[in-house]
Amino acid sequence: MGSDSETEKSAQKEREKKKFLALAPIAKPLAGKKLCKRTLKLVRRAAEQKCLKRGVKEVVKSIRRGNKGLCVIAGNISPIDVITHVPILCEENNIPYIYVTSKEDLANAGATKRPTCCVLVLTKPTKGELGQNELEKLKEEYDQVATDVSEMANSMF
Repeated sequence: MGSDSETEKSAQKEREKKKFLALAPIAKPLAGKKLCKRTLKLVRRAAEQKCLKRGVKEVVKSIRRGNKGLCVIAGNISPIDVITHVPILCEENNIPYIYVTSKEDLANAGATKRPTCCVLVLTKPTKGELGQNELEKLKEEYDQVATDVSEMANSMF
């Protein structure tokens, strides 16, 4: 029994190591384990509430239209040219952005089967209305992650 859990742990560590090796050199600010978990949880909640834009094309269109939110970008995108303009757009429009290690994890959190390059978490749904309670929970979680991301970005520059 003990050896099974040890081999499982070593296999998990190996997967984590591969994720970090596949990261693009521009993936900064990169979320740590704790912030990554909270960010993916926020993405999951936003997907449930229909407050999420998935994919480069949708995110860019939404940013250009003036929607505000939190941009979450996958760090293991190849070729990297696909997303190099997204952080610049975010900075020009004062939108906080953060990189996570895996596009697969981002897709799972965003309730899609296909790996996703980036998502934009909006504070209110694009269509319809949310209940006061759900909106409050989403806003609270969003504010917490956004402040952590802003602090991390400020400490970099």
